[in-house]
Amino acid sequence: MAEVIRMPRLSDTMEEGVIVEWTKSVGDEVSPGDILAEVETDKATMDLESFNKGILLHIAVDKGAVPVDGIIAIIGKKGDDVKQILADAEKDGAASADNGGDEKPAQNDETKQEKTTVRSAETAPSAVAGNESSDRIKASPLAKKMAEDAGISLNRIKGTGENGRIVKRDVESAQSNGVGQSQAQTNYPSSGHEDVMVSQMRKTIAKRLGQSKFSAPHFYLTMKIDMTNAIQSRKEINAMIEPAKISFNDMIVKACAVALKKHPNVNSSWLEDRIRINYDVHIGVAVAIEDGLMVPVIPHTDKKSLTEIGTEVKDKASRARDKNLGLDEMQGNTFTISNLGMFGIDEFTAIINPPDACILAVGGIEKTPTVVGDEIKVRSIMKVTLSCDHRVVDGAIGSAFLQTVKALLESPVRMLA
Repeated sequence: MAEVIRMPRLSDTMEEGVIVEWTKSVGDEVSPGDILAEVETDKATMDLESFNKGILLHIAVDKGAVPVDGIIAIIGKKGDDVKQILADAEKDGAASADNGGDEKPAQNDETKQEKTTVRSAETAPSAVAGNESSDRIKASPLAKKMAEDAGISLNRIKGTGENGRIVKRDVESAQSNGVGQSQAQTNYPSSGHEDVMVSQMRKTIAKRLGQSKFSAPHFYLTMKIDMTNAIQSRKEINAMIEPAKISFNDMIVKACAVALKKHPNVNSSWLEDRIRINYDVHIGVAVAIEDGLMVPVIPHTDKKSLTEIGTEVKDKASRARDKNLGLDEMQGNTFTISNLGMFGIDEFTAIINPPDACILAVGGIEKTPTVVGDEIKVRSIMKVTLSCDHRVVDGAIGSAFLQTVKALLESPVRMLA
């Protein structure tokens, strides 16, 4: 029996996916586990994997946007009537829409989940093959971008991914072997302009943060924190746990996690007719990537040690930059931290990351003349700004939370107790 492949919903915010490239052509045989196409979502670029066996009879959209549940392909047997299959599928889709979300559409969604799934572009099974004999060079989106940035022609790289596909490790190997080093410099035009198509991720960032900024009444609380003791404590901790290292950001994440347990109203969400106070602490850590911003989530942050937090943040941040982060690892946040201190920013305000009620913007640490008692001393000062949704958090509640964070960072032993 022929199977209609539809665009799956790959994240809770996804409304459409973009077909970047098909790795199979009409007439090709397909087996379970084969990669059908590369799909760009609002979170990352993923591989669409088939669970079906048969022949790829029809490709509905060669390239471009497809709404969630839209038909993208048909897999069946040679001789199947594609026109009739499409007509029946469209009737089923119309009937599901008319049911208004009753039980039948839910069952159809489950069926679709059994038929198709996605996995990261960099985790395909390895199969050694060259690219020279193929008219079209197969490469993951990340590998293409890495090669372009490094000035390396894909023709000079041997792919070790599925069916000779070039993946991240192949570009890294080419770079380590000195391929393309003389071409690595980017030359920009001296005049004119360039139009760059908006990615699904950038569209989602614009939509969600626009909704957040203009629907949630933001207000901001800024506080100075003396990080002098934190600097000394970090040196002592890192000396004890070599070769692992913790960063100042890890200490800030830990301090916020402890403070959120004491001030759960800050760890809340606005749900229109009610406020949800979260007693589990799941902190999202904003990570800048080339195409926008991703927010890996550290679940149950308050229950983890500094070293555990540091290890998890480094791992997820690295995979976020490689667009190799699972969708479940970017969901469930109850509070978010955005740190631009390492980029030389003294202070800034951040837009709340839904569904959170607050986000903490962290600036850099700077040596500053400070009055200590009756003396002026040079201390290492850091500014933080808490953006609050005034529908959920009032000034006094946000201020109390910041006072706790300040106390923990100025006396780090308190968050280790």
